Amino acid sequence: KRFGQNFLRDSNVIDKIIAAIAPRPGQHIVEIGPGEGALSEALLASGAQLTTVEIDRDLVPHLLLRFGLADNFKVIQADALLHDFSQMRLGDEKFRVVGNLPYNISTPLLFHLLDSAADIADMHFMLQKEVVQRMAATPGSKHYGRLSIMVQYACRVDPLFEVPPGAFYPAPKVDSAVLRLTPWQQLPHPATDPSRLAHIVNAAFQQRRKTLRNALKGIISEEALTLLQIDSKMRPENLSLADYVAISNAIPGQITESHAPKFPK
Repeated sequence: KRFGQNFLRDSNVIDKIIAAIAPRPGQHIVEIGPGEGALSEALLASGAQLTTVEIDRDLVPHLLLRFGLADNFKVIQADALLHDFSQMRLGDEKFRVVGNLPYNISTPLLFHLLDSAADIADMHFMLQKEVVQRMAATPGSKHYGRLSIMVQYACRVDPLFEVPPGAFYPAPKVDSAVLRLTPWQQLPHPATDPSRLAHIVNAAFQQRRKTLRNALKGIISEEALTLLQIDSKMRPENLSLADYVAISNAIPGQITESHAPKFPK
C-alpha cells in the first residue's frame, strides 16, 4: 500500500496486454514495477530478455523465487524515478519498456523516461484512465495541457483499451487504461531548444484561463505572435504542438536553470 501498488490479476487483461506488446525472442524488455510477476511470466515465455525494476524489497525475493532460474530474467531493486534508464541498452538495439505504473508516480516517471527516449523503441503502460486521456488529448479538449504537448512532442501516443478496477487487487477507485508510446525517430515539430519549449508550455498552462497574450506576457510580444499567425486572444488549450514549437523557435536565447519548467521530476 505504501507504494500505491495495485496488482493485476485478470488473466484476460494480461493476455490482451501481452498481445498489444507482442514481445519477441531476443528483444530487451524493461518492466517497471513487476509486482507479483503477472506480466513478467508471459514476457519471459516469449523468449525476450526481461529486466525488471522493482522498488519493493519485499517483492524481490518473491520474483527471484519464481523466475530466478530463467536465463532471460534479471531483477533490479531500485526506485524507477532515480534509475538511469539510458544505461539499459544491450548492444545497439533499443530496449522496450512496459509497466503497470502506480498512479502517484506516473507523470514524473513518464518525464524521467522521456529523458532516455533516444534509447527506447516503445513503451506500453497501464495508467489511470484520466492520465491516458490527458496524454492523448487534442487542442480544444478539456484534457489538453502540458502533459499532452510534451509527451506528444517526444512520442506518438496510441491509447489501446480500458481496464476496469475489478482486474486488480486491491481494486483501485479509478478506471485504468493501456497505451503505447513510440518515441519519434524524427521529431515532427523539432524545437531548437526543448527546455525553452517546456518553459513556454509551462508558463502558458499555469494560467490556462487567460488569453495567450496575458499568459505569455513578458515571454513573447503580441506583435511577434501575429507574425507567427497565432491569435493572441486564444487561450493556451487552443494552440497545437506546432504552434508552441513555433513560439519557442521564435524566441532567442536559452532558458536558465532558475526558469526551468516546473514539470514533476
